[in-house]
Amino acid sequence: MTTLAPGFQPGDILTRAEIHPVLGGSGFAGICPAIEKRNVLLFSDSKIGERYGYRDGWLAEDDDAGPIFTYTGVGKRGDQAPTGGNASILEHSQKGRTLHLFIAVGKVPGSDTRTHKYIGRFKLDQGKPFEIREAKDELAQDRNVIVFRLRPIGPCIRETSDTLQPASSSRLRFQRTAGRLARAYRRQRRDLLQSTDADQVGAARDDLTDAFEQREVAAGESIVQLEVSMRDSTSQLVFDLYNQTNNTVFEPTGNTASESITKALAQLLYVRRYLSSLTHDQPLHLMVLTPTLPREDLRDLLTEHGIGIVYRNDSGDFSEFEGNTTISSSTSRGLRCVDCPVPAYR
Repeated sequence: MTTLAPGFQPGDILTRAEIHPVLGGSGFAGICPAIEKRNVLLFSDSKIGERYGYRDGWLAEDDDAGPIFTYTGVGKRGDQAPTGGNASILEHSQKGRTLHLFIAVGKVPGSDTRTHKYIGRFKLDQGKPFEIREAKDELAQDRNVIVFRLRPIGPCIRETSDTLQPASSSRLRFQRTAGRLARAYRRQRRDLLQSTDADQVGAARDDLTDAFEQREVAAGESIVQLEVSMRDSTSQLVFDLYNQTNNTVFEPTGNTASESITKALAQLLYVRRYLSSLTHDQPLHLMVLTPTLPREDLRDLLTEHGIGIVYRNDSGDFSEFEGNTTISSSTSRGLRCVDCPVPAYR
């Protein structure tokens, strides 16, 4: 169920005194659930975001399902959690509520009353409702924030001023807890929603990732989430499993169907061009992590592209199907890296 905004059109400039009587909610919070009106009001302010190292906005590139607006959750200290206002976004579909997005644009002339531009009605992206990224809190401490991925419903206004700027250069970021946190939040959200086949595949993928990470960490390996910001793009590549010690990227799958294997292959081939130039003590390895050993033709396909396979064996442990998985690293130039750990890299 979605609700319309009577009298409001995308692009209208409004005050909260004009917004709340129509859509519900009250106060001055960034996320305002309006239970009686079956809405959730989202207010974005770039000046506030800049204090903490993030900015909400449209991705410059559409994907197959259309445009995406990224909106950072609430919580000023420590890791943001899927509670309070953040929970109201995660659960909006289940509870029959519509997301209404506003962006701060200024003040009423001659007063301190803030004005907000109405962007339109939204819903969470079904395939990837959120990402976990690193940012600073109000004490300048590193923490994880929830970045929601919103899809417009019907008419919306999409202006250049509200669009994120493409990265000027490719950059890497390593996050030690973001992957585990994202999987925990996805699991919590699945528990609240009616399960679908896609949800079950996602759950299997997350369970496999958790089990493999626990195994590797117990063996003394350093496993982190790898985030790649691509030059001239506002999109990012995110991999839950990157072994800093031996320079290996793992892409897990929820099953061994051809669609899952080929999707994982595409992701690894895509990231190869960004990582092959990274100076590291070890050559780059790319691996698909699967719940069982894929069939022979899929194994051959991965081997042809230099992609290895780690699979869960009958005993519940993990085995490696060896292929030609070594990609030489370039020593002539390195990729710009954010917060690269010194022991792992030259």
